[in-house]
Amino acid sequence: MREQKVSVDIIIRYSGGLVLVKRKNEPVGWALPGGYVEIDETLEAAAVREAKEETNLDIRLIRQFHTYSDPERDPRNHVITTVFIAEGKGKLRAGDDADDAKVFDVDEHPKLEFDHGKILMDYLNEG
Repeated sequence: MREQKVSVDIIIRYSGGLVLVKRKNEPVGWALPGGYVEIDETLEAAAVREAKEETNLDIRLIRQFHTYSDPERDPRNHVITTVFIAEGKGKLRAGDDADDAKVFDVDEHPKLEFDHGKILMDYLNEG
């Protein structure tokens, strides 16, 4: 039975591009850094924690971007995510459930899991 969960995803500006992580867990592939919000944790705190765990970067949140709630956006559960835009600093290194972390040009990135391609298109179209 599918559950409803809350997550955050982060568009991290870093070194002239955007940070993406290659997921270790299903669905395996490239995605925005992010993850589930823990009980008694704010969305902002979850974004800072997930960015550090997956990319080793310290981030400065710039603003909340959008919330995405399509029940089909994640094949595992109904995951409602709030996306933040942030600036990253530090040494980029994959960690936690990320196999790899790299900086990509906003116009040249691999196919993304979930609806992260749509999220990036929304980000580019708003800028």
